[in-house]
Amino acid sequence: MAQIQQIKKMGNVKDLMSMIPGMGKIIKDMDIDDNAFKSIEVIIQSMTPAERANPDIINGSRRRRIANGSGSSIQDVNRLLKQFEDTRKIMKLESSGKAKSLMRAMNAPGRRRF
Repeated sequence: MAQIQQIKKMGNVKDLMSMIPGMGKIIKDMDIDDNAFKSIEVIIQSMTPAERANPDIINGSRRRRIANGSGSSIQDVNRLLKQFEDTRKIMKLESSGKAKSLMRAMNAPGRRRF
């Protein structure tokens, strides 16, 4: 939640993304809504402090309550929780150094590329 608010303070999302090397060409024709993070914020605000601290405790009935409280669907809540879990896994790999070895293995000479 704090990270989303920091990004919003920095300005237009499209302008921020265009500063990333190589992204300028990709997002040139994309239409990115400045309120893209609004729905994410509302879903997070609908969670209890315990759920924010430990998303693993969020079961089906909690997902339904969060969806109703945020005015979104259960699928939206599921999507946010999945994105969070995927990001957590990537950060864990990155901090352990396994991400670099995985990338090296993927780019190893002789490896077939499709």
